[in-house]
Amino acid sequence: MDFKEREMLMASSLEEKINQSKKVIKEAIEKFGTEKLAVAWTGGKDSTTMTWLFRETCRDLSVPMPKIMFIDEGYVFEEIWDVVNRLKKEWDLNVIIAKNTDVSDKAKNVGDMIKVSSLNERNRSEIAKLGFEDAEFPFEPESYVGNHLMKTVAMNIFLEDYGVHALATAIRWDEQSARIEETYFSDRSNPPHTRVQPILHFKERDIWNFIFKYNVPFCVLYNEGYRSLGAKGSTVKMSDIPAWEQDLENTTERAGRGQGKEEIMGKLRDLGYM
Repeated sequence: MDFKEREMLMASSLEEKINQSKKVIKEAIEKFGTEKLAVAWTGGKDSTTMTWLFRETCRDLSVPMPKIMFIDEGYVFEEIWDVVNRLKKEWDLNVIIAKNTDVSDKAKNVGDMIKVSSLNERNRSEIAKLGFEDAEFPFEPESYVGNHLMKTVAMNIFLEDYGVHALATAIRWDEQSARIEETYFSDRSNPPHTRVQPILHFKERDIWNFIFKYNVPFCVLYNEGYRSLGAKGSTVKMSDIPAWEQDLENTTERAGRGQGKEEIMGKLRDLGYM
């Protein structure tokens, strides 16, 4: 897909964007079936929007909802857990927690040092891939090492354990420069699976317009001024006004996220991160 096609999709109306997303979801269901398909849900506004679209499309097709993967990276906002637990019941979702417990069990608190030698063979080999040579590292879920072990590795173990052939993620073209070249269907090799990305063409403003038009529940942290939610310890709000009332078009959505992670996003994505 070239730049002009992306621009046309991003400039389309909200209803056209919804229809395009449902078209991508329908194609994914027809290709992989709901048993081999999983939906990545973070409890944030984008993935909740995508999950809502999946529910509607599955209802239209009279097929069961795919399983839901929620990654517990070890420092999740309590408010995120609240919305996940609420919608799990209200929407009757089969939510499966993906967590790299071999790492998290070695630390009582965020910031605690973990010895590389104390980890299992898989985690040691994953650390070696990063070129990390120190004997220990701090347990920080959004650091370079922490993000890979607690998110990407946890996700990959989930894909392997549940035989997932396709994983739907809620990334958007306008959200982060490392994602601008993404396509609706993207093959990955480790482990072999396809990424399905149905809301690439949504802008941040579209997400909020969609949420309020269809009365989609969302995390209360957005009311407090947060615009993008990551790990609790490395995410801050840049304003005290609700996210949707901020200048979304002229300010950076992820400014409140850990900027060390933002700077290495390309490397993290090469390793399999969403």
